Amino acid sequence: MEILGLIPARLGSTGVKRKNIRPLAGQPLITFTIEAAMESGLDRVILSTEAYEIAEVGRSAGVEVPFLRPAELAETESKAINVVVHALDALEASEDWKPDAIMYLQPTSPFRTTELINRAIELYRN
Repeated sequence: MEILGLIPARLGSTGVKRKNIRPLAGQPLITFTIEAAMESGLDRVILSTEAYEIAEVGRSAGVEVPFLRPAELAETESKAINVVVHALDALEASEDWKPDAIMYLQPTSPFRTTELINRAIELYRN
């Protein structure tokens, strides 16, 4: 059973501009989620974004960015399920790969730990 960690991050924001890459404790906000996910028992972790700038921050932090998502999936009113479906479709089309489950890891939860991710994985697998 393969579990994909999907980190959605868009450049636009209505409240805090460019929040996903703004510094928090000396590093971009998104890197807290990337690091926790990459150190967890997830089988694969990818970043879904429309922005080259976010993709570069993600790659620098070590996460896979296999595609950029369409701008219409990065608007204020865009639905999370559409981001998930796009990621699944893109991975299946380009790699013929489809996970058994997805953990949706929003970067706006920077205090989520690797241990919490691993506990969720354990609960799911059992």
